Amino acid sequence: MADATIAPKAPPGRLALYLMLGFSAGLPFYMFNAVLTLRLARHGIDIVLIGFFAWVALLPTFKFVWAPLLDRFDVPGFGSFWGKRRGWIMLSQLGIFLSMAAMAFTSSDRSLPLTALFAVLLAFWTTTLEVAADGWRIELAPTKAEQGPIVAANLWGYRSAMVAAGSGAVFVAGQLDWTWAYLVIAFAAFLPFPILVGTARDAGHEGSRWAALGTGLVASAVILLASLAATAAVGWAILNVAAQAGMTSRTNVTPAVLALALLPFVGLALALPRIRRLGREAPARRSLAIGPYVDIFWRFGYATLPVLAFVSFYRMGDVMTLTLSHPLWNARGYSLNQIAMADGAVALLSSMVGVAIGGWMAARWRMGAALAGGAIASAFGNWVFVWLWHAQPSNFVLYVAAGLDQFAHGLEGAVFVVYLSLLVNPRYPGAQYAFLSGFAFLLPRLLAGAAGSIQQQIGYDGFFWLSGGLSAAAILFLPFIVNVKPRPAEA
Repeated sequence: MADATIAPKAPPGRLALYLMLGFSAGLPFYMFNAVLTLRLARHGIDIVLIGFFAWVALLPTFKFVWAPLLDRFDVPGFGSFWGKRRGWIMLSQLGIFLSMAAMAFTSSDRSLPLTALFAVLLAFWTTTLEVAADGWRIELAPTKAEQGPIVAANLWGYRSAMVAAGSGAVFVAGQLDWTWAYLVIAFAAFLPFPILVGTARDAGHEGSRWAALGTGLVASAVILLASLAATAAVGWAILNVAAQAGMTSRTNVTPAVLALALLPFVGLALALPRIRRLGREAPARRSLAIGPYVDIFWRFGYATLPVLAFVSFYRMGDVMTLTLSHPLWNARGYSLNQIAMADGAVALLSSMVGVAIGGWMAARWRMGAALAGGAIASAFGNWVFVWLWHAQPSNFVLYVAAGLDQFAHGLEGAVFVVYLSLLVNPRYPGAQYAFLSGFAFLLPRLLAGAAGSIQQQIGYDGFFWLSGGLSAAAILFLPFIVNVKPRPAEA
């Protein structure tokens, strides 16, 4: 992959668009992740069960399952007037709003299966929004030089929203309760929807805007109800199987979940020799369901394996930190107001600086050097929590740790998004980015589900030493992946 030496300026409107889209996706992410784990901890839920809730974040890992649908189909009404990508974004925002409102009205957590149901739905619609936005981004900015500024703008919005959701929700919960906390963030997440409704794909459609909106809302209601029913049915089946098998919160299911999750990827790896021999018109390459993923293995061949190994480790520290950082703060006796400040102004400034530097590094440095810098930063972003655990609790300790963590993972995230975007075939932008970014979080989120069990064995300090070391281990793969070039896609 050639490195660009000059980064052209991105249109201001495009940067503003991806700042808004990043904000839309970042607001709900914390609400089914870090904020939810803190909420469960404050309700006295066992740390092992809290760890299991980290597996809600596994859903985005499998976004490749439905990502091809977003590349191929429109949302009725929304898609015909606002375009395919924007139509899916609008549907997703409706799903995010309703899922978060449902989490608000079940915020007592008296029924953990119900809490899990709405958390999964929130994760699903947040992920769908990201798939649509990522596909659109890669279409708008296909080169490395163009990607840097747009990725930085997108991550500024994303991480600003995460900070706003984290600090805002925790602050509101401290003043009122968790119901109001989730409702406030739900309404904030919905604000971009009327902005999108007020825009048109091109001129001359004023007469059809409201008809398209009505059709889109009816279609959205059907799709949202179907997703609720399907999620509830799958959850009910899983709980029944677990009950019949005699599983409890102390049962170690991580190996089984890991084996099942890796199965499709292992199958593709074993099929590599046959995939490499496929012609352009082969059914497997043209298939809606598997064609985009077969194309990755077809273009990169055996180099796909070290690439997937590398991406599996690269975000390890980020995910592991997100899982137990808030329970750690709670265990050290920090108040909701202190946590709100750490997740607020401190995290916002640190994160935006990290994203800006990471976007600049990705556009200007050789990709191998930028990736190495991100991995090292991520490791230190984890190890700072070892210091926090042993230090006497104070505002200074909390804010320094939170600031370094957000700076490091903002920098690492910006570099990583550009790297993954450059691996994508522009013919399948949404599906392939979903596959690669989903796989990147598979192993980290599987391990995050066992975070509570790991913490009980080695303590908070041992946990963060381990997670930082795993993140740094990604550097070992760099010699095998930095010079990988794809086979021409048209062959």
